[in-house]
Amino acid sequence: MTLFSFLLLSFFTFGESVTTEVTSVKEEIKWYTWEEAHELSKTTPKKVFVDLYTNWCGWCKKMDATTFKNPEIVKYLNQNFYPVKFNAEQKETIVFNDKEFEFVNAGRRGVHQLAYALLDGRLGYPAFVLLDESFARIMISPGFKREAQLMKELTFAKEERYKEVSWEDYQKAE
Repeated sequence: MTLFSFLLLSFFTFGESVTTEVTSVKEEIKWYTWEEAHELSKTTPKKVFVDLYTNWCGWCKKMDATTFKNPEIVKYLNQNFYPVKFNAEQKETIVFNDKEFEFVNAGRRGVHQLAYALLDGRLGYPAFVLLDESFARIMISPGFKREAQLMKELTFAKEERYKEVSWEDYQKAE
């Protein structure tokens, strides 16, 4: 085998293994900040899915490792929503609709005012808030969700069933 043939063979073999690695990378949810989602919605309106979490929340980490890795969930969220990952204890101020939302220190922990407002003060994590294209709340969804549970909520919002029926009635009918 000539040196040229060896190099050529090595190049194609290496190239195939790289291609295999690249194609095996799984798609992930494209998480946005609150500000990014708000800015993007001005030119390309979409519904917004807000994942409210804390760094200490075990169930939040479990959602990240399971439900949010499911290919159907990933695809559905990326195509139909601006998924926002929002730390409910973040310190950064957010300006939204000409109002400043800040972190409020409360004992050992605190809460961001925007998280408090989105959840109507019912703090528990994980929690999810579905918003329409104008950032009006569709629903609050507390607690850990398996894939089927979350998909049902996403479908309810995306298909705008909330305009026809309550979430409670929708669940019973399905």
